[in-house]
Amino acid sequence: MLKKFSAELVGTLVLVLFGCGAAVLGPEPFDQLAVSLAFGFAIVAMAYGIGPVSGCHVNPAVSLGAFVAGRMPAKTMLVYWLAQFAGALVGAFILSLIAKTGTANLGQNGWGLGFLGEYPLAAALIFEVVMTAIFVIVILGVTGDKGHGPFAGTAIGLTLAVIHIVGIQVTGVSVNPARSFGPAVLAGGQALSQLWLFLVAPAVGAALGALLFRFGVLVADDET
Repeated sequence: MLKKFSAELVGTLVLVLFGCGAAVLGPEPFDQLAVSLAFGFAIVAMAYGIGPVSGCHVNPAVSLGAFVAGRMPAKTMLVYWLAQFAGALVGAFILSLIAKTGTANLGQNGWGLGFLGEYPLAAALIFEVVMTAIFVIVILGVTGDKGHGPFAGTAIGLTLAVIHIVGIQVTGVSVNPARSFGPAVLAGGQALSQLWLFLVAPAVGAALGALLFRFGVLVADDET
């Protein structure tokens, strides 16, 4: 379990450092495509780097989805959560040491006036629930018994990249409570006050997506 904990911590650290780092340290003006690809490629890299150790969840919503789908015991899920939140915090801290803005801009998530596309709360909530459900469906599908083993990491990374291309202007894209937690805790202010949505919405979306597998709706006939 220590190896799994270490792998999830490192993987989430890398996701935050690469993804949020692209948003903070990347070229001006803000390049939405570059940030989207950074998050996607980070997942691809970690899927093959730590996947054999922990499965490369690097996302509490993914671990919750695995639990709801019956693929992970609660005790293991809690260990993963601890590692993921800790890794995200460390990743955000490292980024703050590099960034000229310190903790003021760490690629934190948000919504409303003054934040990227200035989308309202309702749009942010719907986006995070729906996109997390889709993300978890892809992950559970490609990693199942009839999944595409060697290509699973690529499929998951591409899905995350597309989600970012679609939704960066809405919330900055979370679909991952840990990814939101690390930057928000250090940035404080509005990011911290809005953190609740990025904890709740991805959890709801993950559970909804996972229930489709739990009840066999998205399970191949020869797997049931």
